Amino acid sequence: MLNAYNILETIRMIQDEYLDIRTITMGISLLDCIDTDIDKACEKVYNKIVSRAGNLVAVGQQIETEYGIPIVNKRISVTPIAMLCAACPDGDPVKFAKALQRAADTCGVNFIGGYSALVHKGFSAGDMALIKSIPEALDVTQNICSSVNIGSTKSGINMDAVKIMGQIVKQSAERTADRDCIGPAKLVVFCNAVEDNPFMAGAFHGVGEPDCEIHVGVSGPGVVRAALTKYPDASIDEIADVIKKTAFKITRMGQLVGARASELLGVPFGIVDLSLAPTPAVGDSVAHILEEMGLEMCGTHGTTACLAMLNDAVKKGGVMASSTVGGLSGAFIPVSEDAGMIDAAVAGVLSLEKLEAMTAVCSVGLDMIVVPGDITPETISAIIADEAAIGMVNSKTTAVRLIPAIGRKEGETLEFGGLLGSGPVMPIREKSPAKFISRGGRIPAPMQSLKN
Repeated sequence: MLNAYNILETIRMIQDEYLDIRTITMGISLLDCIDTDIDKACEKVYNKIVSRAGNLVAVGQQIETEYGIPIVNKRISVTPIAMLCAACPDGDPVKFAKALQRAADTCGVNFIGGYSALVHKGFSAGDMALIKSIPEALDVTQNICSSVNIGSTKSGINMDAVKIMGQIVKQSAERTADRDCIGPAKLVVFCNAVEDNPFMAGAFHGVGEPDCEIHVGVSGPGVVRAALTKYPDASIDEIADVIKKTAFKITRMGQLVGARASELLGVPFGIVDLSLAPTPAVGDSVAHILEEMGLEMCGTHGTTACLAMLNDAVKKGGVMASSTVGGLSGAFIPVSEDAGMIDAAVAGVLSLEKLEAMTAVCSVGLDMIVVPGDITPETISAIIADEAAIGMVNSKTTAVRLIPAIGRKEGETLEFGGLLGSGPVMPIREKSPAKFISRGGRIPAPMQSLKN
């Protein structure tokens, strides 16, 4: 039950501690838009998205006014477009990307996710054509996000897909080099991708989801950090308890917004993703939470342990506030989108290898990391393979969003603006993994896959 104290506390969290609803994302199935004529299919895609999501932005703004809480992004996720490409093998997949962009413009949303392919066990009809079109699609559109799932705990890692994705990431950076290489900032390579993720760039509407639904992604690193500042001498288990209670409050707001959006839009409520999603704004940083726990700077020894505790406590607190928790849920560590991560990377304390270790216990993976522009596609593929291996063996979602800074080297910076922030070019290992990547094939599924 809400009382005066709850209301004042929420107002304070919004005004002073950067509490917001990071996104409401409408998932839309496009399976009924499949057509052997790609132009007809694209028109069906546009019409269905606009008919379902035409009021999404207006509803989001209405909820903001009703509850006084910012909803930063209004987004759409759709069925993996590779599935639609399968029905029209002679068509250009980029036509679908342009149709999605047209729908995004009409609806006024920030992003549409789902220019995607799921190839963790191999390539089916439509997959290869879509994957090869990704660099062009991200070049000629502004609001389209793409993802490819190349591995899972059940199937292992498709190393042929890993090899190709190293090339695609590099090509995407080269095609958008005049725009600070923005292309690969909208491209995620997954292991164990989930079907109900509301966060970009990896969102797509899974085939097991209903025809249309609404998801909510909450945020609030600043709220958690502010809570911890009140307990400077607390023990670790006491800190964990503070985080759990704070996560409960944050998630409760997501549940409230999701239920209201479902009612106003007339579609089912999907999930609340209770991830701590940072922004470049000072005070809204996951890295600063870890430093509040006692680290001099994020990336130093002890960082992985602090992040593991944070991630676990966030989930434990959040699941008590909502019966529909899903998505990724935990703590994100996107370097360019987190002021504390940026500072640690610039100082040389936070390395790519330390970030990889942190992904074993965080919500997703190597996210928004800028690397030298002369990185080889094989090295990109090897980084993807390393991260996918962590996800596969640990039965968790991992991902790579890597941005090669074309024409720039270690120590320089890419400026993306907005929520994507800015990224310092981080060093990579110079020895080549090319022979390993060239072998192709599939890394077999681990013993953990045998659960039946």
